[in-house]
Amino acid sequence: MSDKKQASLKVNFILNAILTMSGFIFPLISFPYVSRILKPVGTGKVQFAASIVSYFAMFAALGTSTYGVRACAKVRDDREKLSKTTQEIFYLNVLTSVISYVLLFGCILFIPKLRNEKWLYFISSLLIFFTTIGMEWLYKGLEKYKYITIRSVIFKFIALIGMFLLIHKKADYEIYAGLTIFASSASGILNFLNARKYVSFRRLEHYDFKPHLKALLVFFAMSCATTIYLHLDTVMLGFMTNDTEVGYYNASVKIKTILVSVVTSLGAVLLPRAAYYVEHNMMDDFRKITSKALNFVWIFATPLMVYFMLFASEGIYFLSGKDYADAIVPMIVIMPTTLLIGLTNIMGIEILVPTGREKIVLYSEIAGAIVDLILNAILIPQLKSTGAAIGTLVAELVVFIYQYIALKKEVSDDFRHTSYWKIMIALILASGASFWVKLLPLGNSMLHSFVKLGISGVMFFAVYGAILIATKEKMAQNIFGTIIGKLRKKKI
Repeated sequence: MSDKKQASLKVNFILNAILTMSGFIFPLISFPYVSRILKPVGTGKVQFAASIVSYFAMFAALGTSTYGVRACAKVRDDREKLSKTTQEIFYLNVLTSVISYVLLFGCILFIPKLRNEKWLYFISSLLIFFTTIGMEWLYKGLEKYKYITIRSVIFKFIALIGMFLLIHKKADYEIYAGLTIFASSASGILNFLNARKYVSFRRLEHYDFKPHLKALLVFFAMSCATTIYLHLDTVMLGFMTNDTEVGYYNASVKIKTILVSVVTSLGAVLLPRAAYYVEHNMMDDFRKITSKALNFVWIFATPLMVYFMLFASEGIYFLSGKDYADAIVPMIVIMPTTLLIGLTNIMGIEILVPTGREKIVLYSEIAGAIVDLILNAILIPQLKSTGAAIGTLVAELVVFIYQYIALKKEVSDDFRHTSYWKIMIALILASGASFWVKLLPLGNSMLHSFVKLGISGVMFFAVYGAILIATKEKMAQNIFGTIIGKLRKKKI
């Protein structure tokens, strides 16, 4: 695989980091505004609808979001094979999307809670259409991260402007739902039009769907298990409590969701490259990138987790406002999932899936979903949103333990060689250097919370990074050396 044909992992990571940052900045700017206008009940309605629709979107996708990346990555050097593979996966996707819409509209018609907000669910269901025609898996399989990044940033920016222009009162939650879908998925229209640059949609004489179906069913089962325990807490909260509690919980997981996208950004880049290495039996290269990825997660996810546990109240008051004070405890409880999801993303999606062991991922996610269901049923009636957070945390821990046991021989060295004591020392000193900011005589307004987060964030992460470099942690030194090297080149 020559450098001329494939962008380096560093370039792809930078592009994906920009994409991730756009996903970070969009809610960081929009949610403080929207949450204060729509209040917990409004944001709760939208999040509950999104969670319900996610189950139908899951069936429509049929596992293509992961399988499609791997399948396209394997044949990306042959346009004819790539076109055939793309068409077969796409047509299967269209069929399942039609079935999903029929089922969803049936539920809206016969379930009163959904029928009362039918327009909200119709709007939210556009996610299925845009995702199907978008074929994001094709672009990721081809590692077209420049196109993905530019397109995504543009649509998010347009949606952001729309938030401020169109949302002015509590009743505008349907507009919020529509703009959220526009920001995340409407670019699928451009994807569909642009796909002809890479594949032909000329009708073929013979289609062979069977090779895809077997693998897709496994990936679909994986997607089911993942979607169930990712959205089960919100759905159960909505049915067992009320929209306000869903609003609290949505606020508590908002920051966690942003952090997870940052931590897993490297993994998104690695999947097509890892699949390519395995397909061409380049196992040494495969082991090197997965080992670095696991170390990356430990170095970056741990400080993010600890910092936002310490400054959970400031994060909630800044992002959502005083009306969401009940979201603080759930946020603290759920924050360790940032690290757990980062690790299982590498072990599951970047190691097990490219090597054809996706069934292990499936079984781990089924175990997590079962645990989440049981704990939610027990804890939500008493603890409400905090109970849902506990269920999610334990579920993610179960998934991690299952995958680690399955991969123990392969990843144990990577885990042993992680600089735990250096990370721990850096975290303790960083926490001590920043915690005093909480004692500043400031209120809980958005401005005051922003000031506290700004000062404490600079102190925490500056000290954390400095200690890692001072203790000669390898990855921290490499990153620091790369930055210094680029700065020197610019000066020259």
